[in-house]
Amino acid sequence: MSTYRQVKGYSVKSVTSNPDNSKAGQVWYNSSTKAITSNLTISAAWSSGGNMGTARYTLAGAGLQTAGLAFGGKSDATTNVGNTEEYDGSSWTESGDLSTARNDLAGNGTQTAGLAFGGATPPASNATEEYGGSSWTSGGNLGTARYSATGAGTQTAGLGFGGRPPSVAGLTNTEEYNGSSWTAGGALPVAKRGAEGAGTQTAGLCFGGSTNPNANTNTSEHYDGSSWTAGGNMNSPIRSFAGDGSQTAALGFGGLGPGFTNQTELYNGTSWTVSANLATSRYYLAGCGTRALGLGFGGYAPGGISNATEEFTDEADTVRTFDVS
Repeated sequence: MSTYRQVKGYSVKSVTSNPDNSKAGQVWYNSSTKAITSNLTISAAWSSGGNMGTARYTLAGAGLQTAGLAFGGKSDATTNVGNTEEYDGSSWTESGDLSTARNDLAGNGTQTAGLAFGGATPPASNATEEYGGSSWTSGGNLGTARYSATGAGTQTAGLGFGGRPPSVAGLTNTEEYNGSSWTAGGALPVAKRGAEGAGTQTAGLCFGGSTNPNANTNTSEHYDGSSWTAGGNMNSPIRSFAGDGSQTAALGFGGLGPGFTNQTELYNGTSWTVSANLATSRYYLAGCGTRALGLGFGGYAPGGISNATEEFTDEADTVRTFDVS
């Protein structure tokens, strides 16, 4: 039988306090607590959360895994909804509706300070609405009416980019929001629709999307507050998916690639890696949160319009103690 030293390359040491620089898989005996302790690696995984009250697709999201916000979308092929729901980490609660029901809109911000803009009523909308934790109020209109656009940032420092129409391939237009009005920012290097976004107004990320109706892309672009530059390519071309996080720690999942997909990819600011799959393949879903703790909800799945919620936890090291006293 193999020993721990033969398997891991080091022996079980006796220490008086847990080491600060332990390696994944390392085991030690803490003589002060009289316990065997180990540094374990927990694999990345998706788990089921509470179902949404209203099944829908082409919706938008904002906030965190334990304080999420879902708004707008379609409840069937022809019905736009203004429904807003708040997530507390386990269940959804209905809140105040959007003033204008619409689908394929963009969003950003937090559960108590959200921003919704663009979308299709139809036609393409330039309307902006601000959420205060219970109800929506009108904000400044976008300079370019659009749907299938992407959002990032906050309610008072927002970023909107891409989308359509008039071009079926998408738009390059970027706009910045200051809490009351939109102004033009630097144009994307390539027109996109159905892309995803993350980050802030001065450190934004655009990834994936479609450059025409039949050509998904895997490119990423970084925004510095005035212009876009190329980032790392995703492993798979994808559009109409969900994402969240920051410019240097992003999460993308689901989408059309070209069929239903459950793939998840993680970004570190330079390169993308494939991670744990969603339990339910779907597109036109929404997401929020961080790379470490993401949230995906709604969308269109093989079985139809979905109200399913999934919670993502990234791979992490954790110290576990086993009492042997």
